[in-house]
Amino acid sequence: MAVAPLAALHRKLFDETDGVKFSSLKDRLLKRHAADERQAVLAILTAYAREGQLLHWRAFLMSDIVQLAEANEHTAFFAWALAQPELAYRAVDGMLKSIGKDAYAPLVALAASSATRLEVRARAIKSLAAFSRQPFDTGLPHDPGHWKPDSLPLDAVLAWQHDGYPDGAGHAVPVTHAALDEPRTPLEKAAARLEKKLAARRKKEQDLAQPSNWLTIASAADMAGIAQRWALPEQYRRFLACHSPLRVFIDSPQYFQGLSLYGAAGLVKAQSGYAWDAVSGTAIAGWPEQYMVIADAGADPYCLDLGAIAGGDAPVYTAEHGMGAWRFERHADSFIDFLNEIATAA
Repeated sequence: MAVAPLAALHRKLFDETDGVKFSSLKDRLLKRHAADERQAVLAILTAYAREGQLLHWRAFLMSDIVQLAEANEHTAFFAWALAQPELAYRAVDGMLKSIGKDAYAPLVALAASSATRLEVRARAIKSLAAFSRQPFDTGLPHDPGHWKPDSLPLDAVLAWQHDGYPDGAGHAVPVTHAALDEPRTPLEKAAARLEKKLAARRKKEQDLAQPSNWLTIASAADMAGIAQRWALPEQYRRFLACHSPLRVFIDSPQYFQGLSLYGAAGLVKAQSGYAWDAVSGTAIAGWPEQYMVIADAGADPYCLDLGAIAGGDAPVYTAEHGMGAWRFERHADSFIDFLNEIATAA
């Protein structure tokens, strides 16, 4: 009974000229037939990727094809797709899934080819790094489409090829403080509460080449640089030293466009545009010199009032940017209160 509906969907897909309707037909095909007739569905999708009339959908279907394909399947198709400029980006992962390490040589050649589009070369390196556990992509954006020409680590990739494609050890997990597992003080408990929320998000998506949403131990150099500029309240100083945010972003409607919580590594630089000019380094008129920005939500700053330190902590103020003049309002009575608020919103 399933043959006729599948054949009908096959015809409709190839006849459809409306992209939205095509999307609905494709979703129906996958939902109704992918589980029980996987190979037949793959045959339809690969045929469309080769000769379908909606050109943009040829490329979009590659993700579904890669997901459905298993090891040692459709190698010839992925090799063909790798040579098609509009399909090559997603064909990279198809080659690795299909033939594993045998894909290393053609993918290195693709990455080294100046005739290939930059985003495809970057995708090849990113996928090779993930598959081989080599750190080629350390510090580079999660999306290889954002890599720059001078950031391609070709020397490292070619050296890896010369050495015979050895497996790597993968990226190291950021170092965290033991207090996150056994919190005792109010600060540690607030940090541990936030860490629990961040850990749940990391399970869903995390790229250790450029880790995000971690609370890490700050470097001595970063803390020394901060100490040269500010006398921090002890609670915030200890938070930075022991639980420094590493690309922590709180995606919550409570904060306009989400909240970026600064860590020790970027705290000094983060003051640019608020306390001082990013180019000249001169102080910006109208900025209260006792305010230090520790987070922002869509460029709206959240600041510690270093002129009101009491009991090892300080209040947090915020204001809307782009209003002509800063109009600060007290947001939290202490940094620990602010941290608890963030942990709740995360």
